[in-house]
Amino acid sequence: MNSEISTQTSTPLGELTLRFSSTPRGARLARRLTAQQLDAWGHPYGGDANDTAQHVVAELAANAVTHGRVPGRDFELRLLLLPEDTLRVEVSDARGDRRLRIVTDPDAEGGRGLVLVAVLARTWGVDEREVGKTVWAELPLAARGRTAG
Repeated sequence: MNSEISTQTSTPLGELTLRFSSTPRGARLARRLTAQQLDAWGHPYGGDANDTAQHVVAELAANAVTHGRVPGRDFELRLLLLPEDTLRVEVSDARGDRRLRIVTDPDAEGGRGLVLVAVLARTWGVDEREVGKTVWAELPLAARGRTAG
């Protein structure tokens, strides 16, 4: 475990860590298991928190599979349920030599996934690892601007 990451996060209330094949199927499975885990943690399918987490995992997993793939190496998904209604999503891949890019060309066919992550996340970033990198995002789980009752 990267000690740099552990000092950045609070003690988790819940944690799930899984490895997936660096394939489109692995990325889809990561998204589906995220939905299942959020539901188990009390954030049901179809709810804002569950949907947001699925979108962020889908983008980060797709990037890991498309741009961070090293033949024969898996990517890792880590979900941390943190205090104060926060979910930390971490996706680690084995490729550290490619820098993240946010595409700003309006005519480009792709490259907007990290823009989506930036909009949906409270904060996000990249941590270098001994092998590869971890892209992480922290998401609010409580509905914003809603009052009880």
